[in-house]
Amino acid sequence: MDFKTPKLEDKKMFDAYFHKINYRSADFSAATLILWKDHYHMTYAITEDMLIIRSKDGHGCTFSYPIGGGDEKKAVEAVMEYCREEGIPFAMHGILKETEEKMKEMFGDIFTVEYDRDLFDYIYERESLATLRGKKLHGKRNHINRFKENHDWSYESLNDENALEALTMLMEWKMANEATKEEDADKHEEICAAKNALMYYKDLDLRGGVLRSDGKIIAFAIGEGTTEDTFVVHFEKAFGEIQGAYPMINQQFILHEAMDYQFINREEDLGEEGLRKAKLSYRPLELLEKGLLKYK
Repeated sequence: MDFKTPKLEDKKMFDAYFHKINYRSADFSAATLILWKDHYHMTYAITEDMLIIRSKDGHGCTFSYPIGGGDEKKAVEAVMEYCREEGIPFAMHGILKETEEKMKEMFGDIFTVEYDRDLFDYIYERESLATLRGKKLHGKRNHINRFKENHDWSYESLNDENALEALTMLMEWKMANEATKEEDADKHEEICAAKNALMYYKDLDLRGGVLRSDGKIIAFAIGEGTTEDTFVVHFEKAFGEIQGAYPMINQQFILHEAMDYQFINREEDLGEEGLRKAKLSYRPLELLEKGLLKYK
């Protein structure tokens, strides 16, 4: 297997594989692969007409479940053979209940999956995020109403002009939140990925939006439809000191960019307590379990 570094110009080729699957996980996206390739040391190979993503960290290599319309069993066997040749353990990241079941059907009950709560994707009903109806979301509506009362605001879909302004806002956010490489390496990597998403949103087929107050951008969001019914929000940033800015961009982004989808995936919380509390406060429909598969 010949593993290569993902490049922006590979986007259409990756899409041909991702469009043949229907998983709601945010992992299964060409934009995710390209934007996070450096942070997760991701490379890819094609075998049995299937895309395989390899990720490296301090603990070694792991591989994605095969992506595409080819022979899944033969593709997994090719990865197993590669691991034997390289003398490394066979392990697969981003395993879902659905793909765990497929592995059992193909190879029997020889694997175990360790599901990691920090990596579970938050799946919401689009209607719920767009309307914020019900007692449980009453507080969100109050924050938004206060924001509208206190600000001369506007929403714009992302374009070449406001994308540059959003980049400036992102750099301000970075400094305000001490997200430099020395202060918080993970947050710094996220900023780098968000910066590239804004810079190359057209090439990556991403949709974005910005929120202004008194003419200045105070929040933005960017994402994409990954299946026929699911839209993934990859990045969302707002100045936290402005009350209501986060719930406002959250709702406006869905209302303007994601109304054609039934489900919204707002990705994982990575174990951050504040982020987990915020994501749970929107009452997710499902926590999409993801884990690491290994031999028993």
